[in-house]
Amino acid sequence: MIKNERGQQPQTEKKRGALTVEQIQSDKITQLAQEFWSTEAIKNGAAFNPGIIEEIYKEEIIKTNFSSKRIMMLEFSRFLENYLWKNYDPNKSTLAHIMSIAVIVNEKVREHVPAWEAFTNKPLHFPAFIHKVLDLSLAESGPSLKEQTNLLVFIVHCFNSLEVDLIREQIQKLVSLPIWENILPGRREELFKTNTKYKKVFNIIKKSDAKMEKDKLQTVQKDRQFLSKTIHKYFGILKQIPEKGKLNQDKINYCERFMELMIDIEAQLPTRRFFNVLLDDHHVVEISKLSNLTKRDEGKLFTELLDMLCVYAEFEIDERTGEALTIHDRIDIHYNRVLALQKVVFKHYPDLQNFAIMNIASIDSRKPLLKYLGDLSNFDLHKILAYLNYLPFPEEGQEEKYTTEFLLELLVSKHEKRPSQLEAINEMPLYPTEEIIWDENIVPSEYYSGGSCLALPKLNLQFLTLHDYLLKNFNLFRLESTYEIRQDIEDAVSHMKPWLAEDSSCLFGGWARMAQSIVGFNVVEVAKPRIGENHPAQVRADVTMNLSVRPEIKAEWEAMRKHDVAFLITVRPTQPIGTKYDYKADFIPQVGLTYVRGCEIEGMLDETGKVIEEGPDPKPELQGNTRTFRVWLDPNQYQLDMTKTVNGEEDVYETFNIIMRRKPKENNFKAVLETMRDLMNTDCVVPDWLHDLILGYGEPDSAHYAKMSDKISKLDWNDTFLTLDHLKSSFPEHDIKITSAETVQNNPPFRLNFKEGEKSQKRKKDETVKSKTEIEVEPHTIPNRGPYEYSQPKKNSIQFTPTQIEAIRSGMQPGLTMVVGPPGTGKTDVAVQIISNIYHNFPDQRTLIVTHSNQALNQLFEKIMALDIDERHLLRLGHGEEALETEKDFSRYGRVNYVLAQRIELLQEVGRLQTSLSASGDMSYTAETAGYFYMYQVLSRWEEFLSKLQNIKDKEANPTKIRELFPFTKFFDNAPQPLFGGRSYSQDLDIAEGCFRHIKKIFTQLEEFRAFELLRSGSDRAEYLFIKEAKIIAMTCTHAALKRRDMVSVGFKFDNILMEEAAQILEIETFIPLLLQNPEDGNNRLKRWIMIGDHHQLPPVIKNMAFQKFSNMEQSLFTRFVRLGVPTVDLDAQGRARASLASLYNWRYKKLGSLPHVLVQPEFQLANSGFVFDYQLIDVQNFNGVGESEPNPYFYQNLAEAEYVVAVFMYMRLMGYPAEKISILTTYNGQKHLLRDVIYQRCGNNPFIGRPHKVTTVDRYQGQQNDYILLSLVRTKTVGHIRDVRRLVVAMSRARLGLYIFARASLFSNCFELTPTFNRLLNRPLQLHITPEDSYPTRRKNTEHPITTPMVIEDMPMMAQFVYDFYNSKVDYLMKTRGFQQPIRLKKAPTDESPVAKKSPSDGTPLTTKLPTDGTLVVMNEESD
Repeated sequence: MIKNERGQQPQTEKKRGALTVEQIQSDKITQLAQEFWSTEAIKNGAAFNPGIIEEIYKEEIIKTNFSSKRIMMLEFSRFLENYLWKNYDPNKSTLAHIMSIAVIVNEKVREHVPAWEAFTNKPLHFPAFIHKVLDLSLAESGPSLKEQTNLLVFIVHCFNSLEVDLIREQIQKLVSLPIWENILPGRREELFKTNTKYKKVFNIIKKSDAKMEKDKLQTVQKDRQFLSKTIHKYFGILKQIPEKGKLNQDKINYCERFMELMIDIEAQLPTRRFFNVLLDDHHVVEISKLSNLTKRDEGKLFTELLDMLCVYAEFEIDERTGEALTIHDRIDIHYNRVLALQKVVFKHYPDLQNFAIMNIASIDSRKPLLKYLGDLSNFDLHKILAYLNYLPFPEEGQEEKYTTEFLLELLVSKHEKRPSQLEAINEMPLYPTEEIIWDENIVPSEYYSGGSCLALPKLNLQFLTLHDYLLKNFNLFRLESTYEIRQDIEDAVSHMKPWLAEDSSCLFGGWARMAQSIVGFNVVEVAKPRIGENHPAQVRADVTMNLSVRPEIKAEWEAMRKHDVAFLITVRPTQPIGTKYDYKADFIPQVGLTYVRGCEIEGMLDETGKVIEEGPDPKPELQGNTRTFRVWLDPNQYQLDMTKTVNGEEDVYETFNIIMRRKPKENNFKAVLETMRDLMNTDCVVPDWLHDLILGYGEPDSAHYAKMSDKISKLDWNDTFLTLDHLKSSFPEHDIKITSAETVQNNPPFRLNFKEGEKSQKRKKDETVKSKTEIEVEPHTIPNRGPYEYSQPKKNSIQFTPTQIEAIRSGMQPGLTMVVGPPGTGKTDVAVQIISNIYHNFPDQRTLIVTHSNQALNQLFEKIMALDIDERHLLRLGHGEEALETEKDFSRYGRVNYVLAQRIELLQEVGRLQTSLSASGDMSYTAETAGYFYMYQVLSRWEEFLSKLQNIKDKEANPTKIRELFPFTKFFDNAPQPLFGGRSYSQDLDIAEGCFRHIKKIFTQLEEFRAFELLRSGSDRAEYLFIKEAKIIAMTCTHAALKRRDMVSVGFKFDNILMEEAAQILEIETFIPLLLQNPEDGNNRLKRWIMIGDHHQLPPVIKNMAFQKFSNMEQSLFTRFVRLGVPTVDLDAQGRARASLASLYNWRYKKLGSLPHVLVQPEFQLANSGFVFDYQLIDVQNFNGVGESEPNPYFYQNLAEAEYVVAVFMYMRLMGYPAEKISILTTYNGQKHLLRDVIYQRCGNNPFIGRPHKVTTVDRYQGQQNDYILLSLVRTKTVGHIRDVRRLVVAMSRARLGLYIFARASLFSNCFELTPTFNRLLNRPLQLHITPEDSYPTRRKNTEHPITTPMVIEDMPMMAQFVYDFYNSKVDYLMKTRGFQQPIRLKKAPTDESPVAKKSPSDGTPLTTKLPTDGTLVVMNEESD
């Protein structure tokens, strides 16, 4: 039976009760807030009353046992900012005051809202406050253990917020070098021998202490002793926990939080550097391992946390230098420890001489150590440990403080050889088993609230080494995948309805699309282990099933491809036949799930028992329904299972009775995990200029181009600038110097040379002014490419802004470029121009483009194709290539076919050239013969032509000479005529040189294509194209993670990497593309890394709330770099939306204005036809007494808003708006389904109205836009996840011309985080104002009032009735104009009489909506977004 951390069978975590607006407004806290700390109360001069803090703490926090609901209310009311911190006085502060501040900060962190702004805005008393917190957390009397646990949580949050200067200043004192005064003197001196610098600093500090005032010294000593005293306090609590009997839950909570604190300190180098010695000196790990808590069921979570601490306590890093320890370093450290033990034994214990002189390898494991040292007395063990500086020396006759068990454990654990962390990873099965899948401590349920501690790694700002970086991401990615697998297994197995038959066998009473019962299972191969490994090289098995299912489902099973992952499941049901599955009860007891093992498909077997190979040939048709699949099992897991079987346990592989497959798009986890494991096993070389930055250390701007040693001063900006004036306006802070004397030539393209001026010039006594950087501008002409129209270079037409130019400049230079692109600021245009400029400046370099989604990649690729880039150098990898809006195929094989077709065309051109020159022989047979033809026939004629021109004395007087002498005139007969104008010698010479460049390009390309004549197979040609020919390679981050092994094996190389949507990509999926190539001579050849994203919009999608909240897995690498202070270029002008719409979200950015076209183009100046306002918040009240509903957890719906939104959509269609210009968005999946239902019911099949462009969630719509957005916010009780400002920014920034928001105004207007947006929305009426008399499109300006009196819509039923009447009044006219014979009438509008019912699809029943007056609607099977 799977148990949770308390040793109990896991129950679905109860959701925190939702607060209604009415509850908030009538609540005691709200009333107190209005009287004492609301904005109005402060304006009215409300006096500070300390008694209020005492009363609230006693009544609302202590009496409610730290209820999250009450603390949430306090946080929501701005109690911390407006009252607690504003009136904090360190001399008068009480326990209630300090505790209130701490618990509200904890609540803010739990809710993922900014926690430290109040302190940074008023930092004066923060140091004193921190000292109060530290004192109270150690106090023996006063605060209760629960209060001290909350203070410990606050300290944990401090250690996780070191990027805040205010906090870092205080926290660093707790972990600095002087804490070594708490370790044994002998141990300290031993450390100082190897770190003389530390000894000098320590002695200087001691001398400084001697001169310090007594009070100040006392404060300093408290800081240094805090962690040591905290450890001793923890020991005291741990000892109070009995092995059996009743247990105080508060003590367990304290111990768990203490472990969390220790792990967080150990996991960051600045906090770990000196603390790790203290942790080791105090023997926290050994004492904890031997504690009673590890032996109790309630201590499961504690034990898992302790295991994590063990890993970090022995982490393979040199704390002094921060360098990762090599395998030789680790061996040296281990051998030196054992050798020190042998020396002590040799010197003081003659009876153990044999042990002292034995080979280290023969005694460095637990068994021999216990054999030789286990018989020693307690006193002798203590003395040995004292000689080794692990314990103080025992005094003769004094009672022994330590047990023999502890002394032996300490001695053995310090000297036994442990397997390296890498070995442990390599022996770890990649597929999760039932033990992990349903362990609530490791893979918590979806309802995790963020309030408890978990045995999960945290992704914060810094990592110890690259191994630590990969290890944390490996574990989290594995567990996030496990959570999704759990959902799939529960869904599939519950639908199969396993019952206990009368003969005690398993009977399946249902069926599942993604799972089948197994008829037979046989292990067919267990290969011998490879050298150095103890598990089989591979294990293969045959799985037989009967596919007597619908043909389309049968086809899905037969279409399973090589490397697809499936799961083998054993169920032993205990429920009798006919038992209905209860979705609210626990899953495992109901279905009797016993085992889960993963496997990988090799292929389906044919009738002869051979694997059917994948390829272009059609698969053989098999008779009957029985199918057998050959699968690979995980060798590591098989080894573990067989070891258990040998020891008398059941053979797992004889029990399987279900096989489950998964959707291919969600089934990539094994390939990604293998990629991460490969990286951990290779010499993971990150460029030197990036290494420290990725780990979170060093100067944040160290990789900025201004700091790079290989900065390039002169670069060709190609077609970036449209005119010279555009160039000058792009560098307002620079002096522009034109190097060309002729003003006629001052046209683009330009080469720019940045000449740094002297750093400063003295002006007055105390003033220095930085001199401007001078830019030398060199206009140049692109060489003539030939007489054909298609040869002319394509040119950029976008007038980039100065900040966009700075982003392009940074991207062209070596180093790291981070571009923050708010909505509509031309991120893609900037990215494309950077790629184009790199392509033209560095033709030998290769650039990799990586994005989060196929859609973004295709948008980027389509814009690249429109620039002056030879399409033979473009390659698009992955399955999304089909969606490219072009007739050309840019996939691997599409490019191969293009090259082959291009080769034939070029050879035909060679043949035509040969004919025009009357040359003999077959020169156009192959690229090789064409090369000889060029060398001996073409080049010689050109050189002869040039020598003849040299002999002409007065060239300008003989302009016709070029036309007479040019040897290739006949070849260019198909070019626009006349070929030569004959006006001037120089113009005709330019044309002649252009013609020869055209000819030379033909032979250059054929030389590149020669390899395709030698390589015969499609795969070889595709590989050559990938590693040699392509200069710009595009793929998604998922494709990069899946295919890294293949790319590295073929020798893929690249020099630059550009990432779009970087803030939406998981940290590890951002990192993997950097390492898609093997290092050269121990160096990574990467020169540029350009990341473009927006951390103010939504982060990567993490389905499990625990990984999202506790582990911070949603933090992208882009966001982490921003938090670290890495310089960014913030684009500052948007061109998507009306300026009025942009004002709803531009407050979130440093500086975001609008481009000129947004202010002057007609579509932005005209009003929205039929509406008074271009944006409006429409207040939607309850319908039939119901606001939001929640048929299943987190499946939120609001029928009133859904009906209102659809009615407005129908109105817009009747006014004449095109359906494709309208999108309907919502913040919840439940509402999305409801909106689709209502559309289907009301107008989906009505040809006059139809469906909107999209109905989806805000999260899904990120990166997209439309002219008009109708937005439903759903919630009427609590604000919900729109409180995340990033989601608000996305929601407000999708519309170009019109945004209409449907919500409960009173709820959202009270939320502080949303204030800047909702204050603007509340400035307009909360009832929809429409003008049905408008024509479409209207001629009315957006700034003008309507001529007629607007119609004010009071509520949803009124709008629905109006649309009903409006439609029917227009239907005859619509019939005539659109050619319909019979009128199509709308159904009657909804009224307030009919009941509303809604079920979610996740409970296994059809999704139905009982819409008012219209009966019941069965939902269609909609495609997912």
